[in-house]
Amino acid sequence: MSLLEITWKVNPAIFSIGAREIRWYALAFIIGFYIGYKIVERMFKRENIDMTWLDPLLYFTLGGTIIGARIGHCLFYAPSYYLSNPVEILKVWEGGLASHGGVLGIIIAIWFFSRYYSHKSMLWAFDKLVTPTGLVAALIRLGNLMNHEIFGHPTDLPWGFRFIDNLVYWRQGFEPVFTPPSHPTQIYESICYFLTFALCMWLYFKKDAWKKEGLIFGIFMICIFTSRFFIEFLKLPQEAFEENMLFDMGQWLSIPFVLLGVCCIWRAMTRKPAPNPVVSTPKTKHSRK
Repeated sequence: MSLLEITWKVNPAIFSIGAREIRWYALAFIIGFYIGYKIVERMFKRENIDMTWLDPLLYFTLGGTIIGARIGHCLFYAPSYYLSNPVEILKVWEGGLASHGGVLGIIIAIWFFSRYYSHKSMLWAFDKLVTPTGLVAALIRLGNLMNHEIFGHPTDLPWGFRFIDNLVYWRQGFEPVFTPPSHPTQIYESICYFLTFALCMWLYFKKDAWKKEGLIFGIFMICIFTSRFFIEFLKLPQEAFEENMLFDMGQWLSIPFVLLGVCCIWRAMTRKPAPNPVVSTPKTKHSRK
């Protein structure tokens, strides 16, 4: 087989339980969140933070990610359809999650967590959350690879992938119809996200960058969304309305996040470092800091 024809025939489902499938995408999501949880737990111990905040932080983050990603997909990519059929928004299992919406959902969730639970700044929480988030995002993109989705334009490069274009029918027993060798943009993004994860881990655990509140968060936003912006040039449009746009929806949505990252780095570098950590004590439900 020529290197120009890497034929990708992976089934998106690992196995089925009755009518329900266990997919690689879901497994990647679960593994990513579990590893992320353990990394943040290690951070809490390193900074002597009240461990009773850890599980609520996970629940807020998980809820914000799923709800935000789903609503983001519905509103950014097919608003007329979903506003006319609002019940369809609830059908997350049918697919359709937008990473930009997930980020917005996390931002809103952390506002509530910071305002009503930890009583610390949002950047304090973001510096911890984004450190493992690059790993989660990388695993999710590999899940997209398994789903034969979010790939790029045809290419003559030696690592072009031939994806199954009639995936639904192929899984019903029909012969596969393959795309031309195309950019495996899921892998491109996954590599960028793994590198961002490694950088954030190095900054946190080796350079104590968490003492400059917002620095890790800012670097993360710039790395993730700058790479996303440029890789989008290689992707096929996800929706028909994007075909004649100067930048696609993913690129337009990436620009504000990059600018936010720049602002956070500037703020972190111009403010005094955070004081040495002290042991936090649990707060009552009605306490205020």
